[in-house]
Amino acid sequence: MKKLLIASVFAISIPFAASAAELIFPSDAPVASITIPDSWGPKETETGVDATSEDGAVYFSIDVADAASSDKTTEIAIDFLTKNGVKIDPQSLKESGETDVNGLKISSLDYEGSDENGPVDVSIGFAAAGEKVLIFTYWGSKDTQAEHQKELGEMLASLKPAS
Repeated sequence: MKKLLIASVFAISIPFAASAAELIFPSDAPVASITIPDSWGPKETETGVDATSEDGAVYFSIDVADAASSDKTTEIAIDFLTKNGVKIDPQSLKESGETDVNGLKISSLDYEGSDENGPVDVSIGFAAAGEKVLIFTYWGSKDTQAEHQKELGEMLASLKPAS
């Protein structure tokens, strides 16, 4: 999972081949921007952005929280996964080291789990963005997530603080 979510950022340096748009979020008080392929159906949410790969194999979101409320936002992300049938194995927890992406220091808590379709990888990532915290939620099918490694790497490589 770590390879999919963080290490791939360094391997990806070519532009998107498919149509993609830069999302600046949240739109009322921008904190960051990311480019997500149109085929993932990216949309702004109440607290950030989310998208799902065209085949439904990977769900990815980034939420913006105040540092003081980041624990609550993390709980909301885990509740979302649980409500969507994801069972996280807490014994599988692996903490990633910190990675720099365009000036954002990203770290993550990586888990294994399952959903109705079988084994999944789950990652909850964090990055400080000024006085705010970006909280990443990743949920991907172990069987098919590798097909999206390039797109995920490109998305993460495009992440940057709002100017």
